Amino acid sequence: MKRFLILFATLVVLLGETKAADKPNVIFILADDLGIGNVGCYGADNYKTPVIDKLAEEGTRFTHCFTAALCGPSRAMIMTGRYAFRNGSSNQDACMVMPNKELQLGRVFQSAGYKTTSIGKWGQLPGDPDESGFDDYLRFNGSGVYRNKKEGKAEEYLVNGKELKLADNEYMPDLMHEHMMNFIKKHKDQPFFVYYPMSSVHGDLLPTPDGAPNSQDLMADNIAYMDKLVGKLVAELEALKLRENTLIIFMGDNGTGKGQAERATISGKVLSGMKGTMLECGGLVPMIANWPAKMPKGKVSADLIDSTDLLPTFAELAGGTLPKETVFDGKSIAPQLRGEAGAPREWVFNQLAAMWYVRDANWKLNEKGELFDMSDAPFTEKLVTGDHPARNKLAAVLAQLNPAGGIPDSGDGTGRHANKEKKKKEGDAKKPEMKSKSTEMPPANTMSAEEQERAAKFDKLDKDKAGQLTREYYTTHQSDAVAAGERFNKYDTDKDAFLSRDEYIFKGKKSNK
Repeated sequence: MKRFLILFATLVVLLGETKAADKPNVIFILADDLGIGNVGCYGADNYKTPVIDKLAEEGTRFTHCFTAALCGPSRAMIMTGRYAFRNGSSNQDACMVMPNKELQLGRVFQSAGYKTTSIGKWGQLPGDPDESGFDDYLRFNGSGVYRNKKEGKAEEYLVNGKELKLADNEYMPDLMHEHMMNFIKKHKDQPFFVYYPMSSVHGDLLPTPDGAPNSQDLMADNIAYMDKLVGKLVAELEALKLRENTLIIFMGDNGTGKGQAERATISGKVLSGMKGTMLECGGLVPMIANWPAKMPKGKVSADLIDSTDLLPTFAELAGGTLPKETVFDGKSIAPQLRGEAGAPREWVFNQLAAMWYVRDANWKLNEKGELFDMSDAPFTEKLVTGDHPARNKLAAVLAQLNPAGGIPDSGDGTGRHANKEKKKKEGDAKKPEMKSKSTEMPPANTMSAEEQERAAKFDKLDKDKAGQLTREYYTTHQSDAVAAGERFNKYDTDKDAFLSRDEYIFKGKKSNK
């Protein structure tokens, strides 16, 4: 009997090891403002990406992957697996005040026993990554952080809650890569998930460590350096003998930025749309998947994909769980990532502010009822008038989704900003009440993006909800106590030896909200 129990226990352990070994490591690389016209294997005329091209050659390149046309709404779709009219993220400012429970990407991997990290851009999502399922993180504020832009003014970033400053000789993309590799080496013997939202290639573009002096093409330089970093990652995974069972997904967060769109041509042709537009290449992005253990080489897939599909895909591959009471819009493409046919979706939906469209393989119908022939996409979109079978088909999809019946857009109509006129009216309505309460803060939707981020940071530090921080507590919770003491002196304008929430958020300056 004792021998049988030993054999049974051994079998259980072996089965557990096999199950863990079947789970792929997942690295999701999200490039910033990188459209299809910036990637070599998509036919880009002016940019070279040999490493990314090789990932496509040895994996699968998807030609019809769509996401929202601005980075905040796009990241919200990725993190939640839900469309903007459900999660309330139809504009850049709204993303930052979504309920934290919406962010499921890190949590789905944690629920499957993965170690998780988020490395890079986070500021357009609520809170910090450790509040949303990430065991480890490095995050910076804003977009396009590469170097210190002004002498004597260091870029600030957070590593697991510690506030750090970028040194003048440091390059943020290199710091991010180093942090990622340290995390991977530490957790190489267990499944891990890396969410890697890069600095590259969001403006303002700065010279790279490899760029020629006085380079006249910073976009090409930055794309080349981004490609080089992807190559370093692949090489280090191979050295650690992790490459075979690591799924790498490389994707853009929206189309090419306005300043770079003119040169983002394919076969000499200008693309229809760019970042921030509801034309094709506002939301059509490069997506490449590479998984040596499971995926056949050299596939090009025209399956329709939108970025809500990532969450259920990862849940299926990792064995993670999602809240059963929540409506998710994504459709798993795990079969396609294993080299199988799968059951591709028949349409994708895209929204920005109060603009939206539904698109199938050949046609697009928007919120105005305009129908477009997409047979010459991504170069042109031909308006079709009158009755057409495709109109009825896509109208039925929109009727079922009912985006107009969801959370309304609170912005200025562009998807970029909150409605300033509405905010002003709301602020004026609250002024009499606020005058009698000097400690009461302006509503979240009247603060700038930076101020909302600082409010979230203060609330995280203020664990006792006292509304103020002592000097000792504040300085001991920062990476550089001396610098923190100097900031405390500057922010503590009433010199009461306490840092109030208002003083922290507005850096000691009186709020003009």
